[in-house]
Amino acid sequence: MANNQKTNAVRLLEKAKIAFETVPYEVDENNLAATHVAEQLGEDIKQVFKTLVLHGERTGHFVCVIPGDREVDLKKAAKAVGAKKAEMLAMKDLLPTTGYIRGGCSPIGMKKPFPTFFDESALNFDFIYVSAGVRGMQIKINPTDLIEYVGASTADLTK
Repeated sequence: MANNQKTNAVRLLEKAKIAFETVPYEVDENNLAATHVAEQLGEDIKQVFKTLVLHGERTGHFVCVIPGDREVDLKKAAKAVGAKKAEMLAMKDLLPTTGYIRGGCSPIGMKKPFPTFFDESALNFDFIYVSAGVRGMQIKINPTDLIEYVGASTADLTK
């Protein structure tokens, strides 16, 4: 991606004057897993976070950002948002709901703001990686800066 092809997430962070780096990686259309991204980046999978969109009973859509090697615990996620239960958003609904595709979903700059929760493990690191909003590019950023910028909370979200 050339420098003039900025994603919405990158533009928003620049506008907010938040320090970050964009890091490109090789996309494998057959393997969109965060583990593949971490291997491409040569980084610890615990620092490469994936952005998941869920739907809470009575609370609507919300976002969970969790380490790439973990699975979201639906009970813990529901509890974080104040719902009795939650389920993953159907893949076909991801683009119309967020403006992002699978493998390129960023917690920054979705179509509209949703309640967002980062797994508390993010705070163990000086920096984490999240999608820049397209497949093939990650944003390397201080987790506290990112959590504050998106107005997120932290919680125990994984199994």
